[in-house]
Amino acid sequence: MTRLRTAALVGNPNAGKSALFNALTGARQKIANYPGVTVERRAGRLVMPTGEPVELIDLPGSYSLDAASPDEEVTRQVVEGEFPGEPQPDVLVVVVDAANLEQHLVFAQELVALGRPMVVALNMVDLAERDGLAIDPDALSAALGVPVVSTVAVRRRGLDELVDALGNAHDQDVTTRHEVRNLSLPERRLNARNMARGAILSESGQHRLHASLDKVLLHPWLGPPILFALLFVIFQAVFAWATPFADALDAAIGALIALANGALPPGILRDFIAEGVLTGVGSVVVFLPQIVILFAFILAMEQSGYMARAAFIMDRLMAYVGLSGRSFIPLLSSFACAVPGIMATRAIADPKDRLTTILIAPLMTCSARLPVYAVIIAAFIPATTVGGGVGLQGLVLFALYIAGILGAMGAALVLRRTATKGGSSGFIMELPRYQMPPLRDLAIGLWQRAWVFLRRAGTIIFTATVALWVLLSFPQAEPGESQLDASIAGHVADGLHVLVEPIGFNREIALALIPAMAAREVAVSALATTYAVDADDEEAEARGLIPQLRAGWSLPTALAFLAWFVFAPQCLSTIAVARRETNGWKWPAFMVAYLFGAAYVFAGLTYWSAAALGL
Repeated sequence: MTRLRTAALVGNPNAGKSALFNALTGARQKIANYPGVTVERRAGRLVMPTGEPVELIDLPGSYSLDAASPDEEVTRQVVEGEFPGEPQPDVLVVVVDAANLEQHLVFAQELVALGRPMVVALNMVDLAERDGLAIDPDALSAALGVPVVSTVAVRRRGLDELVDALGNAHDQDVTTRHEVRNLSLPERRLNARNMARGAILSESGQHRLHASLDKVLLHPWLGPPILFALLFVIFQAVFAWATPFADALDAAIGALIALANGALPPGILRDFIAEGVLTGVGSVVVFLPQIVILFAFILAMEQSGYMARAAFIMDRLMAYVGLSGRSFIPLLSSFACAVPGIMATRAIADPKDRLTTILIAPLMTCSARLPVYAVIIAAFIPATTVGGGVGLQGLVLFALYIAGILGAMGAALVLRRTATKGGSSGFIMELPRYQMPPLRDLAIGLWQRAWVFLRRAGTIIFTATVALWVLLSFPQAEPGESQLDASIAGHVADGLHVLVEPIGFNREIALALIPAMAAREVAVSALATTYAVDADDEEAEARGLIPQLRAGWSLPTALAFLAWFVFAPQCLSTIAVARRETNGWKWPAFMVAYLFGAAYVFAGLTYWSAAALGL
């Protein structure tokens, strides 16, 4: 049996390897305009013109085979044939950024020195041309002694030529390559500069615009206010722009509930569909517009190149708590979900920095918290402005996100002086070029985020909601008795209520906190199902969750509930990935304990303070 040939995409971070991998294999690996997106190997199938299949491997970006972080170690192991269970790649496809040629040629020379079949993909030549750079690939090929093919992965330019060169790689005569094996790092850098100068035919002044933007956006005094102003606008838009769409979804779900109540005879089946499925799951699905708008901004920041600038700006601020800007990208990824955020910490070389970032990542406000925040804000915060067109609801949402960031920074400050004590590490990051976000990539990214949200609604949230509905519905209440009092879930809530009553939580909240461990947004569906099951009539059931919250909760309780979810312990998936990344249960257990403690303390302080102020 003939072994499947393999080719590996390797190069500096942010060279466009994942975009090239997607273009060649048809995969939809995440791409972004900042370094560190890929932190582990990905494999796909490339079919050559002869019909021969080739396994194509996408590797994390690296600056050298002398690995300085876990993701770079993955690249080194695969390239050198030491990755467990995987043979050494037959061909290396070295991806270099045409606009950062000198920087990328330093690592390329190290790979050339391996004496292996190799092709260089001179990627993103369109952006280099836009910036006024004209590059001669033949001159670069002569300097390196390997084939060089110009490509634009996102527009599928040069792919046929690259595949042809990959197919002919085995016929290369490696003895004709220039001797670079014994060069030191300074010598490779000098060599890279000379190679780049020899390959660049002309250079214009197009870089001046980018330089001017960076002078403003990266200014030590102007940069941070601009970043926080942008974040403020994002959270205003999340509420202001999503409201019509969320209202339409809410009305549609209400109509479905009314239809089910009218079409089905009274009984278990009707209660299951109306109270369990439609009320519970529907109460979360209505927040899809907010999720889409939030990620539209995040993806635009990633694709435009501003995200890396944000990390640069945050480096100085994060230094005050003992972290570097390199922790910013994993923490920013945690705004979507803590799971990829924790995995992204593999790009952090310093073990103490990495561990601290893992421990505080769950404090960043993930998208699963957004439905919880949105329903409480909609119920208790008036939809008014505070002047200048600034909406009060968006302002409160912005404050909750800032509270999460401040909580994470405070936790990092304490951890770096105690459990993860150590010196601060340096921060080197290659800033990508500015570019207009490709609409196709934005559309794919939004679809993926929306699909993940809807899939969670149809799986985790549906399962947890149905399980809770069963526990709330049995045994059946006697006439005049509350169904919640009679149910199994009601008895469970009675036990937990004793613990959370001092911080202002009622029995319904106590019950919602348990399934919220599966996924935070389940808290919303759990509350909706609980109130629907305990409703006196169909009219009360169909009114929805928000009127029920206004009728049953005080403002201090609502504020305490929000404070709880700022620090709320992470979901089970986050605990599992933290265990995998720390190789044990010690640190995940520590993380769960300190987050539970912080959630309880800050929820209590919020409730007691609000009650004392007479709110």
